[in-house]
Amino acid sequence: MKYLILCFLLLSCSSKSYRDANRDSAQMAPKPWTLKEDIFQIYYARAFSWRGYFGVHPWVSWKKKEEKHYTVSQVTAWNLRRLKTTISTRTDDPDRYWFDSRPTLLFEARGDKATVIIEKVKKLIKSYPMGDRYVVYPGPNSNTFVSYLIRNIPELKVSLPPHAIGKDFFESPVTLTSSPSNTGFQFSAYGMFGLTLGLEEGIELNIIGLNFGVDFWPPALKLPIVGRLGFPEKALSD
Repeated sequence: MKYLILCFLLLSCSSKSYRDANRDSAQMAPKPWTLKEDIFQIYYARAFSWRGYFGVHPWVSWKKKEEKHYTVSQVTAWNLRRLKTTISTRTDDPDRYWFDSRPTLLFEARGDKATVIIEKVKKLIKSYPMGDRYVVYPGPNSNTFVSYLIRNIPELKVSLPPHAIGKDFFESPVTLTSSPSNTGFQFSAYGMFGLTLGLEEGIELNIIGLNFGVDFWPPALKLPIVGRLGFPEKALSD
């Protein structure tokens, strides 16, 4: 155990400052001026520094066809310290590196479907019930926020990866509800223990906030820290 602790300390000490980390665009999203329709996207990337060995940070972005720039919405701890809310919603590039970590596109919708999703997301951002607090483990955190959006928008039939710690955190200590994609059910106790079964989520077992499971399609094992082992996930697009 002492060697494990020493390893984490060394990793933390050897990590560079977030001020020096890459926040450039990954050049994944369509250029705003090329889009002739609404677009909505969900991204995630490994968390900064040593936290990236354990979890990810997700965010959502959108652009209406008449707008010239993307809007990005996410939850961060430093936003709570500055503005008394964890939610940051502002004009930005949607596909920036998350402090050296290249983003992964989890979901994309365009056209009429994106229009519906965008309007619902805007309303849900205003009603997010846990914007006054941020807890890395077990939540509420950035994964809790994006999971909240997913489970309250039927058009978002998608699930966050297994190493998105905090995605199973609820306001109520013990919760039995539909799965985030609304294709199954989920039981959660304090965000630390639970079970999820759904067509989109597959089977997930939550043990002390760590997720183990099997994805039905594309087939893959779902493991904490590692994420998916198997066929790569594909971003949905309409």
